[in-house]
Amino acid sequence: MAGISFVEVGSDMAAALRSALARRVVYPLQERFLGRPTFEHLDALEASQWLPREAIERLQMEKLAALLKIALAHCPWHAERIRAAGLDAVLGSRLPTLEDLRRLPPMTKEDARNHGEAMRWKEVPGGGFRYNTGGSSGQPLIFQFGRMRQASDAAGRIRARRWWGVDVGDREVYLWGAPVELARTDRIKTLRDRLLNQLVLNAFDMSAAHMDEYIGAIHAFRPKCVYGYASSVALLAAHARARGRSLAVPGLRVVCTTGEPLYPDQRALISGAFGVPVANEYGSRDIGFTAQETPQGELLLMSESVLLEVLDAQGRPVAPGETGEAVMTGLCSDAQPFIRYRTGDRLRLSAAPASCGRGLHVIAEVAGRSTDFVVREDGTIMHALAVIYVLRAAEGVAEFKLIQHTVRDIEVRVVPDARWSEASAAAVEAGLRARLGNDLRIDLRLVESIPPEASGKYRYVVSHVPLHADLGDARCGPQG
Repeated sequence: MAGISFVEVGSDMAAALRSALARRVVYPLQERFLGRPTFEHLDALEASQWLPREAIERLQMEKLAALLKIALAHCPWHAERIRAAGLDAVLGSRLPTLEDLRRLPPMTKEDARNHGEAMRWKEVPGGGFRYNTGGSSGQPLIFQFGRMRQASDAAGRIRARRWWGVDVGDREVYLWGAPVELARTDRIKTLRDRLLNQLVLNAFDMSAAHMDEYIGAIHAFRPKCVYGYASSVALLAAHARARGRSLAVPGLRVVCTTGEPLYPDQRALISGAFGVPVANEYGSRDIGFTAQETPQGELLLMSESVLLEVLDAQGRPVAPGETGEAVMTGLCSDAQPFIRYRTGDRLRLSAAPASCGRGLHVIAEVAGRSTDFVVREDGTIMHALAVIYVLRAAEGVAEFKLIQHTVRDIEVRVVPDARWSEASAAAVEAGLRARLGNDLRIDLRLVESIPPEASGKYRYVVSHVPLHADLGDARCGPQG
């Protein structure tokens, strides 16, 4: 793999100097240049996490009031709903309460797809930036986010890393993937990664040969943190075990997983291979960084940035400890507010406070949606997001499900919307062949709906191609 040869660490003193340079100079300069108040957010989060729960919930209401006022003044779709619910009168006299907020009907992904333009604050300070959801829910969404949301996510993740003894500038390995890595090397991004002490390994191209290189790169780089998709990190751990190699390196503190549920067998596999604890992260592109596991094993909500309601099928709040749908308000989503947004995830909140003494809310369990691996004809294993990117980028795809029957046979079910055309179908087929090979046979079907699995879970990428026996533990959970 080109680009991995630079990772030799050198002396401990040189490594410490690089970390300090990234932490004190490079990262702050980057955030200042981009107009993101990340470190101001970080300072506030470091203090607010220790507030009692009541004070944190008052802070949530203050941020909610500010968000509702922005939506009322700048976002016509939200403004109409706020006035219809009588919340404009509340905002003129006092802080809103959760009961006030529940006058608003929940917002759906379909609302955001159909009314996104009328939801946006077009003159948001710092500008708005186009972004896509990951599509793992089967319903790709294009939306806008702003500098406040970027700063909130970055600051929240830095704070959560500090819980594990990892700070800005410490060496981190990312097992990640995005379209740019599939097509070409982005030299500017690679330089930025080097300056910030980060090494990115492509989760979309995990052939046996590449995973051998990834193991060597991790040992040479000696990261303090490894971060990646849960299934991809588990796959690398299974590969290392099959090769009789360890992924443990001096100084490594934690492996952080994200993007999908982390099943107990995967946690044990990853922890055994790396020799450190595994911390699971919960979030989404539309709402942002939402929760992080602590060294005490508790999943703490980023309560200063996300207002979480857990509702039953009738839209009523469930009691702590009961499972319901996660309905979230992104308190920093000023560019395109997500207010009472139905995520489709099911979770339950804990009635107990955090054992570490923080006032943040504790999520007892997240029942997320699972993705799968897909396998190319040459044996290369790719994270499912490699094909999800193709489908989410095609115009006219309202929902989708992809089923890999063999390495050369793919079935794609698409629920089309009004923008679907022959060009959309051609783009899907060309994109999938670019990922999985020119000889791929694609059965593209237009359907009215996509039902859940018999288990009740939604799986939008399903592969029936078996992994090598040594790697099977990486594919744990309901689909394993």
